[in-house]
Amino acid sequence: MRFILWLAAAALPLVCAAQAYPSKPVKIIVPAQPGGGLDLVGRTIGDQLSRALDQSFVIENTGGAGGTIAAMATARAAPDGYTLMVGYVGTHGTNPAVRKLQYDALRDFTPIAMVGGTPNVLVVAPSLPVSDLAGFIAYAKQNPKLNYGTGGIGLLNHLALVQFTAAAGLDVPAYVHYKGIGPAITDMLGGQIHVLFPGLAAALPHIRAGKLKPLAITGLRRNPLQPDLPTFEELGYKGFDGVQWYGIVGPAKLPPEITKRLNTEINKALAAPALRERLAGEALEPMPMTPEQFGDFIRADIARWSALARERHISLD
Repeated sequence: MRFILWLAAAALPLVCAAQAYPSKPVKIIVPAQPGGGLDLVGRTIGDQLSRALDQSFVIENTGGAGGTIAAMATARAAPDGYTLMVGYVGTHGTNPAVRKLQYDALRDFTPIAMVGGTPNVLVVAPSLPVSDLAGFIAYAKQNPKLNYGTGGIGLLNHLALVQFTAAAGLDVPAYVHYKGIGPAITDMLGGQIHVLFPGLAAALPHIRAGKLKPLAITGLRRNPLQPDLPTFEELGYKGFDGVQWYGIVGPAKLPPEITKRLNTEINKALAAPALRERLAGEALEPMPMTPEQFGDFIRADIARWSALARERHISLD
């Protein structure tokens, strides 16, 4: 009986802390400089949580090293709910697949809530005489000197392009790697490269202007922003459901009560039409999940890209 009373007394401070949470400003680390999808997600979710929990959620932009600096700062923070991070496909999907990291994307973090994802779209230069995916594959096999670009080695747009060329049986001697998808698109518009696999948000303005020709999109169903564009899945290419995803994570061993409360409020916000409309501006589709589902999603994403990286010998080490 004395032991049971001791356990109850020991647990009481944790329960009280969770009930009072948050009693001071909460920091959300964004692993990128201001601007772009990561920053949008951090600020949007921070604003929603500030209103829902009547406390300040402050954004801290920490770019560099592909998100590693931000991830390390989060992993080392106290697991009290006052340091959160926008975890995304780079920090918790592709980076763990292609490089040795100073953090473990699974063991060092608490998955809190998935926010949403944007698909990747295979685009080619309008100068190529093709109108669909099958036509492009046939043309590419007859013209092996096409230039294939990426936004950087090991990024999602690189791995997705490698996944496609392997599935299509295309021989690509080398890829042109840029420091970001922006410079890659710029060179594609200038005619230096012919094939790219960017996120839909980055490609959409150029697709609508007729400067990039879309052939297929990732995901299990057509995207409402490009309803006439077929998915790889419906064209017979299985396993092309990867997306540029964004979520909220915290340090490992975050109290379950705090994790659940944050998850509930984020999922509630994702159901609001105004927020869905704001995310749609970045071609982001809400993907609400429980913390357990989000953790399983991260685990599966790492496994997917790790298998591809091993098979195609992609490594940054």
